[in-house]
Amino acid sequence: MSAPTKTDRGVSRRGVLVGAGALTGLFVSAGAYVAWSLQGDHGGYVAPASQPMLSIRGQQLDGSDQQLPEQSGEWSFETADELYLFVHGFDTTADAAPNLAYTAERAFEAVRPNPVVGLSWDSDTEWDAAKETADATGTVLTNWLTEWEHTDGRPIHILGYSLGARVVCEALNIAADRNVATPISSVSLLGAAIPRESVTTAGQYHSGIEAVDAPVSNFYSENDRVLGWIYRLSDRSQAVGYQGTGQSETTSGYTDVDVTDLVADHYSYFQPEEGCIPRVVDQFPSQ
Repeated sequence: MSAPTKTDRGVSRRGVLVGAGALTGLFVSAGAYVAWSLQGDHGGYVAPASQPMLSIRGQQLDGSDQQLPEQSGEWSFETADELYLFVHGFDTTADAAPNLAYTAERAFEAVRPNPVVGLSWDSDTEWDAAKETADATGTVLTNWLTEWEHTDGRPIHILGYSLGARVVCEALNIAADRNVATPISSVSLLGAAIPRESVTTAGQYHSGIEAVDAPVSNFYSENDRVLGWIYRLSDRSQAVGYQGTGQSETTSGYTDVDVTDLVADHYSYFQPEEGCIPRVVDQFPSQ
């Protein structure tokens, strides 16, 4: 068979088929790569029934400044000087949420032990719906933080993981809009599934980051293929948790922290012994 040639009608049919085959192969390879990237877990830790939790699941989120999450587990923190609040990410069930908070607590035990409270919200839904729920959840989180400031007042280090970063950043915006005091001592975004430009001076979370009297640190990993592939395809933007903000001008108080050397995938940020929690603690304000 002679080699295909171009004619005045364009590329030959065989050339088109070869190109289509190569493109199909590319998508198949990418699909296999993504599927492999999603085969991760958070370490298999199982929380005890005493794990302190806040839950917004099943609530009708109405935007009220009176709506609060339900509380469960053991809340005996008499000896603790500060707390951690862990906000999970996308596609997390009610059963899995306490396990993730407990995993983070185990990681903190080695470097700065304090109770970890988990915030459970309805993220196990479709992506666009989950983003809307994350925004609404931010309002309830702000309500709870404001109440904690008035009734207890101990400092809280907030960790927003994956789409949980959207919950946290929305809460910062709402607190700024209301001009209310909160007990936030630091904000740590872990593998944040929010657009990289959202935390810049021109971004949607600029006002909240600028107003909070606490450092906001973004821990990103270029090994995070869930953000590098899945997020970019589904959200049509680049996640700040994948490569940080790049050369964009960032808001005062915000810092990108590269943890590529510590975090192997989307599931490892807060795992004991192999995640980046020691580096998270390094970003905390001095005690």
